[in-house]
Amino acid sequence: MMLLSIVSGLSLLSCKRQMSMPTSNVYPVMTLAATDDTIQSSYSATIKGAQDVDIYPQVSGTITRVCVKDGENVRKGQTLFVIDQVPYQAAYMDAKATVESAEADVANAQLTCESKVKLRAQKVVSAFDLQQAQNTLRAKQAALLQAKANLLKAKNNLSYTTITSPANGVAGMVSLRVGALVSAGMSSPLVTISGNSQMYAYFSVSENQLLGLARQNGQLTDVAKLMPEVVLQLSDGTQYDRKGRVDAVSGVVDKSTGAISVRAVFANHDHLLRSGSSGNVLLPLQRKGCIVIPQAATFEIQDKIFVYKVVAGKTQSTLITVTPITNGTSYIVESGLKVGDVIVSDGAGLLKDGVEVATKPAAK
Repeated sequence: MMLLSIVSGLSLLSCKRQMSMPTSNVYPVMTLAATDDTIQSSYSATIKGAQDVDIYPQVSGTITRVCVKDGENVRKGQTLFVIDQVPYQAAYMDAKATVESAEADVANAQLTCESKVKLRAQKVVSAFDLQQAQNTLRAKQAALLQAKANLLKAKNNLSYTTITSPANGVAGMVSLRVGALVSAGMSSPLVTISGNSQMYAYFSVSENQLLGLARQNGQLTDVAKLMPEVVLQLSDGTQYDRKGRVDAVSGVVDKSTGAISVRAVFANHDHLLRSGSSGNVLLPLQRKGCIVIPQAATFEIQDKIFVYKVVAGKTQSTLITVTPITNGTSYIVESGLKVGDVIVSDGAGLLKDGVEVATKPAAK
């Protein structure tokens, strides 16, 4: 009696489950048509100045003047820092005196040599004496050259005590103040000057995506010149009001990521863009007379993309190829479908082959 009750209960539960399962086979479908479409794909980008320069000291010493403020606009040649010049001025004066002394030694050796030549002509001195005088002159001339080289080095070292900006731009944060000891071997820069009239946005695309962009323009060479204008989306979600252009594409694929580095340049006359900030580069893919389907109409098996066509009222899985450039919601179909085909536009992942489909139009 107890067994009968259990069986009856299981049967009742099974009936309830069957009654709760959906019985509707109504799926949204769409009839494919040719259309012109532009897909904008987004790539994370790092923004840098077209001429970001880290400023390092080239000589050692104590900073005596700091002539730049954090975030200040600077011009090319403007003094940024002054390092204690006294020891370098002394070294310069010492080198200059050495040159003058060497010049006097050369003049004396020249006189001696000329005298020996005349005396040798009169056979007053031997050929050995003449040769010795000529060798002495050459040694003095070499010493003069060395003295001049030391003077040039001392002059350069003295000039390095005044650190100037190599370009127009904006100064970053100044790391050191008056009294700080600096050296040529420092690991951190004194300041970074960012040339900000033009800014670079660095981003990466996959090899397949780059090939897709290249094929869009009909050739694989000079891809950068053929790419369309790009849009920069700032970190707050707004779009920068000036479009940029791709000016460089790396010729090397990163082995670890399979990505290719790309650089876009943007004008920055209002100085809104700052070096080190981030954003997204929106790269358009423009196609005419193409077939566009929603990604919700597809499913993947082992990296292959399929859709379900509706043939004679039943589902039929179909392998397709799509452009590698996507906007995250739709695909441009390269092969596998044609104009006039009917496909299930949503919920493809829940279907299988041979399912009878009661169709309804796709939601717009």
